[in-house]
Amino acid sequence: MVSSTEYGSRTWELLLTVDHQHEDVKNEFPLQVTGDLHVGGLMLKLVEEIKIAQDWSDYAFWWEQKKCWLLKTHWTLDKWGVQADAKLIFTTQHKMLRLRLPNMKTVRLKVSFSSTVFRAVSDICKMLNIRRSEELSLLKQSEGTLKKKKKKDKNSKEPAIEDIINLSDSPVSSGLPANAGLYSKTMTPVYDPVSGSPASSTITWFSDGSSSEQNCSILALSHPTCSPEMLAEMYQPRTLADKAKLNAGWLDSSRSLMEQGVLEEDQLLLRFKYYTFFDLNPKYDAVRINQIYEQARWAILLEEIDCTEEEMLIFAALQAYHVSKLSLSSETQDSTCESEVDEVEAALSNLEVTLEGGNKSNILEDITDIPKLADNLKLVRPKKLALKAIKTYWFVFRDTSISYFKNKESAQGEPVEKLNLKGCEVVPDVNVAAKKFGIKLLIPVADGMNEVYLRCDNEDQYARWMAACVLASKGRTMADSSYQPEVQKILSFLQMKNWTMSSQAASEPENVDMKPECFVSPRYIKKFKSKQLTARILEAHQNVSQMSLVEAKLRFIQAWQSLPEFGLSYYIVRFKGSKKDDVLGVSYNRLIRIDMATGDPITTWRFSNMKQWNVNWEIRQVAIEFDQNVFIAFTCLSADCKIIHEYIGGYIFLSTRSKDHNETLDEELFHKLTGGQE
Repeated sequence: MVSSTEYGSRTWELLLTVDHQHEDVKNEFPLQVTGDLHVGGLMLKLVEEIKIAQDWSDYAFWWEQKKCWLLKTHWTLDKWGVQADAKLIFTTQHKMLRLRLPNMKTVRLKVSFSSTVFRAVSDICKMLNIRRSEELSLLKQSEGTLKKKKKKDKNSKEPAIEDIINLSDSPVSSGLPANAGLYSKTMTPVYDPVSGSPASSTITWFSDGSSSEQNCSILALSHPTCSPEMLAEMYQPRTLADKAKLNAGWLDSSRSLMEQGVLEEDQLLLRFKYYTFFDLNPKYDAVRINQIYEQARWAILLEEIDCTEEEMLIFAALQAYHVSKLSLSSETQDSTCESEVDEVEAALSNLEVTLEGGNKSNILEDITDIPKLADNLKLVRPKKLALKAIKTYWFVFRDTSISYFKNKESAQGEPVEKLNLKGCEVVPDVNVAAKKFGIKLLIPVADGMNEVYLRCDNEDQYARWMAACVLASKGRTMADSSYQPEVQKILSFLQMKNWTMSSQAASEPENVDMKPECFVSPRYIKKFKSKQLTARILEAHQNVSQMSLVEAKLRFIQAWQSLPEFGLSYYIVRFKGSKKDDVLGVSYNRLIRIDMATGDPITTWRFSNMKQWNVNWEIRQVAIEFDQNVFIAFTCLSADCKIIHEYIGGYIFLSTRSKDHNETLDEELFHKLTGGQE
């Protein structure tokens, strides 16, 4: 038997704070507890003490000093390490959060502050009808990207009142579990092919009420109303160091929002973090396609990614087209809700869009033939004193290598040089108007990158050789099923660039109510007068005027993906053994070391050649081992090394996705690849 005095010596007082809205009830409750009391018992004891009749199911303990949730309610206080000085707050796990979407709209919704960010983003995407949540994450704007905005805000007389879409009544937002069958392939959501907005029959699968339908339409439609003044107020990176600031604030996907200092009603950015857009399908992805399009549009307008004048006009034409099309689609939008598409027919047409592969008759031919290219091309080698040596050779492309000979007759002998393109950088050097079709190859060698320029004679030749080079850089040959689609993609992009000024387009600038400053980046606004820009955008517009709205968005995304810098996230790093800082570009299939001063690539390492990588958490150093005994190590200066570690693991995780099992995500594998052990 234990006496009462001995028992009393085992108990101790724990002061608990309750986060509730009842003003007439106190917030702090001292309780007598023992170390072997489990957290669930403590919660029960506290609720009995509070004496307020309400639903406490969403409440949990937050340990302020340790910055962690006590979610394992079967653990005892001793196991958690809770002592009398612990500050425990009994608070809701779901709280209101403001999210700035890629289209610059802000939504306010209830999000789990206790789940990992990976799971929270998954719930958010279900709420917004965005598939493939693993491609997105939450970004906290870094101080460097906010300084300019604050200075501008001081000068503005009337701050703009932000239009916030409130989604706080959504089932997921209320803390209820999301519908497990939300993206089941047996249901075929139908989207209007003109506006890209969901038809009314599908809304019932996602949410309830007309307000949800309206919000869904807002997220699926683009409203390009930016002005030069608005652009001037936003952060525009000028250098690689500036671009590195954009990627410094990614949240850790393995930890909760609360653990990372995010508070209720804070604003975060929801962005596509990983540039591998898997299984894009207009029938399912109206919102997703629009948000990818918007992220691409703002990246181009704010010069986060470089493009040529010709490419900028293509992007401007596709945007300008949206403006005129939207005014028409808004009138016809109501009538589209009445038109229903048979589910079986929709599923069959979806199958045609989704399935990959070429013509059936070519399958045997692809297996038996070893594809190769052979053509006369011009080789351009940069020389000193800014001179270039241009000479025509007979080029043969086989497997992943290019060999060139003095002429066609000598092709049976030894080549002048053989270039292995595996792991190289392929950069287009094209000006359709000037009939310039060049391919810039940066081939890895022991002491850096070897530059080689190839010049083609025409569009067809360029498309075939460019597609072969792109595949070879990834270690694939022309026998790969993606070769022909890659050729067609390049040809369609060249066709968009290939326009001639018609007499009608020449006379239209006076009559068209267009503000070209809204569709091009500030650099081109300074370069051209308004009428000149309007005329040139109308020229480019001729090649895209027959497209549907969704097709125009997809073409915009494809053109964005064709840019040399597409998908690169930049970080300032210091490589082991180096005395100066470099920039590291992280892409979906490679890492690139870039000279910070010149912007030139120094070395490329492919993920396909990577054997292992690890992080020394004490000195915050990332170490990677590649094939052929190549080792690199670096510390990250512009962000936490955990962000780069998660990027590498995240891209490897996304490369494991397959259409055979694309409905479920292996969250455990994601955390294994990205979590790390700190």
